[in-house]
Amino acid sequence: MEARTPPVLLLSAPRTSTGELLARAAAWRGYEVTDRAASAEGRRVHWYGGPRAAARLAGPLGLGLLEPADDWLTRVPDPLLRRRVRLTTLAEARALRERAFVKPPSAKIDLLPAAVHEDGTSLPGGLDGSTPVLVSGVVEFAAEYRLFVLDGSVLTGSRYAVCGRLDPAPLDAESLAFGRTVLEATAAGLPSAVCLDIGRLAAGGWAVVEANMAWFAHCYASEPERVLDTVLRAAGPIAAVASRDRPYLRGEVEERGADRERGRLQERAAPSV
Repeated sequence: MEARTPPVLLLSAPRTSTGELLARAAAWRGYEVTDRAASAEGRRVHWYGGPRAAARLAGPLGLGLLEPADDWLTRVPDPLLRRRVRLTTLAEARALRERAFVKPPSAKIDLLPAAVHEDGTSLPGGLDGSTPVLVSGVVEFAAEYRLFVLDGSVLTGSRYAVCGRLDPAPLDAESLAFGRTVLEATAAGLPSAVCLDIGRLAAGGWAVVEANMAWFAHCYASEPERVLDTVLRAAGPIAAVASRDRPYLRGEVEERGADRERGRLQERAAPSV
């Protein structure tokens, strides 16, 4: 009997610490692990790595990459968000004259680091003004946590920062409970495999930080086996993507975001009646 060709976990090079952990977990399951895209052609491929390489490889390798919609954070209920957040363009953000936290949605644009700006004049000038950005009020997180979510449930997670400094530790009961509350309210608007960040505010209480692609998220103190479960769903063969997840495919998310932005600009340009 002819041996079956094993599936492939393709990692970006150089490998990160999370990549190494996922490589061991995948190899134990019988996956071939490689950072050579050529060796994955014509195979069942899953991906873990950065968005630039993912954009280049998705078409040739038939990858379906799941990610949250750019405006997901703006639709989180106020009691779970605890700050004002809006999706706008870099050009509009450059016109800000108040202090704000500005970041690209879903960690897509590595030339625009997430940061607090005293006003919009300090934002980089080399990027196109139509670049989408999230602008939010400034809040201080005492501790931040990452949850790996599959089908609306937390598979594993980790604390990753305390007072803005890297400090991984296992999840505690309070962070897990808040994560479950967030998912009860928002999971229907997220891909089935996703990374959700939450935080405990310095002023007290809890808030959503953001949602991101599971295939480009550090696992910190999370269980690598459970992280791998999420990654395999979040970045695998496009033919295997369920209809429920197809609106969250990377290309679809970008096109829908562009459509919404065009509609918003047309609405603003329309004469008042």
